[in-house]
Amino acid sequence: MQGVILENINTPEELRKLPVSDLPELARELRHYIVDTLATHPGHLASSLGTVELAIALHYVFATPDDKVVWDVGHQAYAHKILTGRRQQFPTIRTYTGISGFPRMDESPYDAFGTGHSSTSISAALGMATASKLQGNTTRQHIAVIGDGSMTGGEAFEALNNAGVSKANILVILNDNGISIDKAVGGLSRYLVKITSSPKYNRLKERVWRTTGGDDKPLKARNFISKSLSALKSSLLSRSNLFESLGFRYFGPIDGHDVEQLVEVLSSLRKLNGPKLLHIVTKKGKGMKEAEQNPVTYHAPGKYDAETGLQLHTDNSHQPLKYQDVFGHTIIELAEQNDRIVGITPAMPTGCSLNLMMQQMPSRAFDVGIAEQHAVTFAAGLAAQGMTPFCNIYSSFMQRAYDQVIHDVALQKLNVVMCLDRAGLVGDDGPTHHGAFDLAYFRPIPNLTVCAPMDEHELRDMMYTAQLDNQGPFVIRYPRGLSVHPDWRNAMVAMPIGKGRCITEGENVAVLTIGHIGNEAARAVDALRSEGKNAGHYDMRFLKPLDTALLDDIAARYRAIVTVEDGTIEGGFGSAVLEYLQDCRNSDTSMPMPPVVRLGIPDHFVTHGPVPQLQKDCRFDAESIKSAIIKLWNE
Repeated sequence: MQGVILENINTPEELRKLPVSDLPELARELRHYIVDTLATHPGHLASSLGTVELAIALHYVFATPDDKVVWDVGHQAYAHKILTGRRQQFPTIRTYTGISGFPRMDESPYDAFGTGHSSTSISAALGMATASKLQGNTTRQHIAVIGDGSMTGGEAFEALNNAGVSKANILVILNDNGISIDKAVGGLSRYLVKITSSPKYNRLKERVWRTTGGDDKPLKARNFISKSLSALKSSLLSRSNLFESLGFRYFGPIDGHDVEQLVEVLSSLRKLNGPKLLHIVTKKGKGMKEAEQNPVTYHAPGKYDAETGLQLHTDNSHQPLKYQDVFGHTIIELAEQNDRIVGITPAMPTGCSLNLMMQQMPSRAFDVGIAEQHAVTFAAGLAAQGMTPFCNIYSSFMQRAYDQVIHDVALQKLNVVMCLDRAGLVGDDGPTHHGAFDLAYFRPIPNLTVCAPMDEHELRDMMYTAQLDNQGPFVIRYPRGLSVHPDWRNAMVAMPIGKGRCITEGENVAVLTIGHIGNEAARAVDALRSEGKNAGHYDMRFLKPLDTALLDDIAARYRAIVTVEDGTIEGGFGSAVLEYLQDCRNSDTSMPMPPVVRLGIPDHFVTHGPVPQLQKDCRFDAESIKSAIIKLWNE
């Protein structure tokens, strides 16, 4: 149900025709619509509930899309999407062929910048503001809406440092709710709490504002009062304001759920030139009791009852564990045996299941905030002093720490174990989150061991092997979702590094796989056996070092090869196989060179949708693998 006001709002232009007094009711209707829709069309719930009033106020005050609003990260932008012409499409969010769960420039002119990863908004908005100035546009506004969790990312600090001295017409809105996905951590979080919780300051601020008639004063008077209060706040907090010391004019904190006050403040700030930062305080999950009380669980809760808010659970008792949970339990098991092991995550303890270790071994598990670069070099520092850090980072997020892996870990041959969760296609989060590139981007780096388990037993063995003495830098990639075996807790054994295994002996065509996608290949190979086509199947396990002895044997015995990977075809596992065989042929022309067909993620960004559908689109699901085998077999 969309509500009487909301059903007549299709664009911000229509929104701006409303009297300000109607906006609180619009916020109620909009929040209800989000809760109602996501109950059956799962998405990021709690974050977007917390920014309903902010989205309304921004589009009410600013002349979007000419004025540019960048949302960081994009999972807090659902209300923004609904207000900018996508209300009717909202039930399709994160579904195949539906609208994206994140802002996308190619989806709407109101999406000023694509934001799936965090901490990018201030840099992007500063670039836009600089471009507007160079193009002679002095009236356009540039707004970066950044969550307090995203503010812990290094790029955000770099951008603040640059923007504060730029004199650019930029407004940073700090959405302070004390939590990103998990609870916000670190010094900045404590600093924001100190600002917002100073009772002496807040009592005095209210008294001064009220007695001076602040709301009724002209703009210059209100600016003077705000500046005076900011100076007073710095004195009361016994430190200078962090943001003002970087060159920003700081305003706040104010209630981010008071939409009429937001409109008033934003209208005033719109008239001020230069770098400004507005600090708003919001509640993640606002308006839904269960989401307010359990913001981590209700960040993306799946399906739930819209009336009660209770999650709708399915019986998973007979299913295998998720790979992330196998990791979470296994690192505890290993840490109990090896007191050098520690765990590290950049703000995703629940998402990667390191929260299990945090509960049992709080002194040996670290959430460093949204700071992948820091996470990797922090791990390198631990390893340099003889510890064995397991640094768990989502595959697509690890892209942000590439230099640190090369310079701080690989170059120095430090035994950092990098566990890449969400490797391969991840489904509904789409192209910003697909772990498509890790095999290709890690493959050229010297000193790395790079491997991928076909099932959770191999994952456990790889983790066990990685923590043995003097293994050097070790990368283990595994996918989002369920593993393979209900009996997941195998007795762990050391795995020979750089050695694959034969799953099925065969003839004519050999299928070579790496990682969980090998299970799709196994289904294809098994199906063909009933048709008299006995293809071979090999789980190569390691991309680096590659099992060249096994490749030599396969090239000698089979007439054709199919490689399958849940990663980009360009430069990945299949490329490694092809390059090795060609190099052998170049050095010895008598060496066999069977044709190689590579299956994997093609050279374009893959949309969002169910993983089986995306694998079918990319032509490496079981049926596509089967077709590739048949084609080679017949040739």
